[in-house]
Amino acid sequence: MKELLEYRKRLLKRFGQAADEFRNTCLAVSDPFKSFQSGGWNVHQIAVHVRDVDNLVYGLRIHRTLEVDDPEFQNFDADPWMDEHYDRDEPLESILDEFTTSVHQTIKRLRDLPPEAWSRESRHIVYGSGFTMQSWVERDLEHIQEHLETIKKAH
Repeated sequence: MKELLEYRKRLLKRFGQAADEFRNTCLAVSDPFKSFQSGGWNVHQIAVHVRDVDNLVYGLRIHRTLEVDDPEFQNFDADPWMDEHYDRDEPLESILDEFTTSVHQTIKRLRDLPPEAWSRESRHIVYGSGFTMQSWVERDLEHIQEHLETIKKAH
């Protein structure tokens, strides 16, 4: 049990670090509207995507799994969401502030949870049952890190 508690502590620490690093890396890009490759997203679009996925997908799943017994989650398709909701005029710094604030608020909420809360389960309409609250935190972190690495490699 001690190892699991230490793992969760490290997970939360890395979650916060990844969010901060993502923010700083995006802000360091000289032209956030320059596409990485033909037809690809730019840093501004990736920042919106990461913020929205944190808010509407993983963050939502983390919080609902804590609040509701065995909630079921719908699938999320990022491309249609971006087509419908992307606003090129939204300031990059505001996007990133909202994102990091959300992550750090989630961390604050999770930091003092009893161990059993991390094992609360939920279901996904496509992928089935057995998703723990911890698995949503891990997926949120993986998503941030994936896009962080994409930006680092391109710039």
